[in-house]
Amino acid sequence: MPKIFMDVTPLRKFPQFRRLWIGYTISQLGSQLTIVAVAYQVFLLTHSSLDVGLISFCQLFPSIIGPIFGGSLADAMDRRRLLLISNVLVASCSVALAINSGLRHPAIWPLFVFAAISAGFSGIDNPTRTAAMVNLIDRENLVAANALRTLMQQIAYVVGPAVAGVLLGAFNVSVVFWVDVATFGAAIISVFSISPSVPHGGGTKFGVDSIKEGFSYLKGRRAIQGVFIADINAMVLGMPTALFPAIGLVHFHGTAETVGLLYSASGVGAFLGASLSGWTTHIRRLGRAIIICVVVWGLGITAFGLVSNFVLALLLIGIAGAADVVSAVFRSTILQSEVPDRLRGRLSSIQSAVVQGGPRLGNTEAGVVAALSNTQISVVSGGLGCIAGILLIGRLMPHFAAYDIELAEKYSTDKPIEN
Repeated sequence: MPKIFMDVTPLRKFPQFRRLWIGYTISQLGSQLTIVAVAYQVFLLTHSSLDVGLISFCQLFPSIIGPIFGGSLADAMDRRRLLLISNVLVASCSVALAINSGLRHPAIWPLFVFAAISAGFSGIDNPTRTAAMVNLIDRENLVAANALRTLMQQIAYVVGPAVAGVLLGAFNVSVVFWVDVATFGAAIISVFSISPSVPHGGGTKFGVDSIKEGFSYLKGRRAIQGVFIADINAMVLGMPTALFPAIGLVHFHGTAETVGLLYSASGVGAFLGASLSGWTTHIRRLGRAIIICVVVWGLGITAFGLVSNFVLALLLIGIAGAADVVSAVFRSTILQSEVPDRLRGRLSSIQSAVVQGGPRLGNTEAGVVAALSNTQISVVSGGLGCIAGILLIGRLMPHFAAYDIELAEKYSTDKPIEN
């Protein structure tokens, strides 16, 4: 009988992976507290939703540049040491936010500046953590480990904002920031508990040439290219979250709680999708599985734009979120299977930049289309465009579409694969 619930073998079999996973789960919860607290305090100080939206804009370029340089660093030095440095730097930004919020008259500029700096330092941490975690497990447990990494994020996305709301109601913004600072202690302790993680071969020299080598590695490698293009397609064309306030308040004639439920529905679906991902370890044709997941995501978004029942709308967003998280598991597995360890940090950094930048571009696209037409057309056209895009990608990139994890050794990562 195939497994239904998540395969937790990596947590049982690999103690260092388990400790790092637990530590980062706690620190990711703290990071979500700060995301909510920053937005909340900006609105309290300015009473402007535009100013709240500008926080994401300020974070856009650091969240792309940070991973690119972080990936090169991760392939040049001991990854454990880099994780310690990056965690201390991100925690320092939260300390600055906590100190500012504790002033009698908090300034507005630190909320933008330190949120942007934190996004850049987090961008260094993300690819480094991915590369370090992959080295703590064997190839047989790669899919299960990626599902657990994804679950870590979903726990933070679902639980973090709820805890932030409780803390903000019971205490104040400063307390929330200090709690985030405390959670970094768990990550730092977990990093100390693992062995040094030097890239195979001793690492490569950090610099522009190293970054170029990472991008050059993509040339001719259709499976890895397909991973990035599929994600960009899904996020840029089918990301409607910027429209949730208008949909919740106008289309469904709801309140702020209605908007909040729309935002949380995708996270709940993704959490359930990750929790029930035991079956994913039995999937061989990962390229085809990604295409199916993106089609389901697009169908869920399209149907969401057409329904008038709020409960059904939440269900559809949840289904889309579940499909997206399963797709993320398979995309990460292809990337980590095809990339040698000496390049794993740099390729993970490109993936991180895509994951960070895609949704922001997608929200921009959704807003522009909605301004030129209306919210329903924007959502539906985005969902249909996402479906058409992934089917076209599968057609034009057959090596990606046919990718088989059990035959991956046949396609050596030491040379590019041409169709």
